[in-house]
Amino acid sequence: MLIFIALPRIIRLLLTRNSVKNTTFRSIKLFLREIQVITIMMRKIACLLFLVMFAGMMQAQRMSRKDYIEKYQLLAISEMNRSGVPASIKMAQACLESADGNSGLAKKGNNHFGIKCGSQWSGGRTYYDDDAKNECFRKYKNVEDSYVDHTNFLINNQRYAPLFKLKATDYAGWARELKKCGYATNPQYDKLLIDIIEEHQLWRLDHKMTVREMVQFEEISQGSSFNKNLLINPYSARPIIPHNRMKAAVTRQGDTFEILAQEFGKKAWELRKFNDYPDGMEPKPDEIIYLQAKKKQARGLYNYHVVNNGESMHHISQYYGIKLKQLYKMNQINVGDPIHVGQVLQLKKKVSKTE
Repeated sequence: MLIFIALPRIIRLLLTRNSVKNTTFRSIKLFLREIQVITIMMRKIACLLFLVMFAGMMQAQRMSRKDYIEKYQLLAISEMNRSGVPASIKMAQACLESADGNSGLAKKGNNHFGIKCGSQWSGGRTYYDDDAKNECFRKYKNVEDSYVDHTNFLINNQRYAPLFKLKATDYAGWARELKKCGYATNPQYDKLLIDIIEEHQLWRLDHKMTVREMVQFEEISQGSSFNKNLLINPYSARPIIPHNRMKAAVTRQGDTFEILAQEFGKKAWELRKFNDYPDGMEPKPDEIIYLQAKKKQARGLYNYHVVNNGESMHHISQYYGIKLKQLYKMNQINVGDPIHVGQVLQLKKKVSKTE
């Protein structure tokens, strides 16, 4: 392309001279100087085109806020179920602190909440200019660990205790309290969080309604021509999501293992085995169903679990992606024996319960 830009000028130069032999020394010198000018011009054009292409590539690689929310919304909901931290607040903080997953800190260290190392941190570290030059920030193996550690950071830090006196649906209260507790130095921090939540209707995540379900709800409520059967149609597209670093999907009303098997190219008995479901038992709506075998122990930062009201061993095994029999075995509990509220369950081998 560049040669075509310069070619007309080169041809004009050559046509104005009968031959190189008949030119004077001065003409040759001028000719060579013009060639040099053309070469410099071509280099500049080449550099400009490269920068334009590079900028386009970087723009294409940059994740949008909508895509970020859709990708990580289930992590936020999962952590809300575990801790009571509103999914809307967690997602808004992640969007703001990580620039929708595009910040250098997020890409370099999987740190999506801007959490600094602190004196108690013994994990990975990365360094980044923030309030001061070359500050130490926590580094994680993956994004899921960042979401989990953000929850633990709020729970285990006494300065954030007032947050947990608020209702999980009071996102505005949580935003104001985070600012008051000094999570960030920006004086507009609470307003920024609330704006993100309200612009993208993230408060619906607090009611466990995903982005896809938000769109469906709006189209149905507005009386459009949207097919209401899509909500239970087993052949409609649904995403395969990463959960506990495994492939999984969220069940809908009317799902059976036969339906799920047809949709995801599996066999019904395989899905039952992967998810520790006995014959005759079908999944309920909004459950996580793994599309591959679960692990022998929890992955990431999960070490133990304190049993909450209404939880079963099967529920806990699904939540953390652990094989049910292995969960019983790790905790020296006979299969089928009951568990009680407040009981501490090991999620990994050889991990102290007081850790």
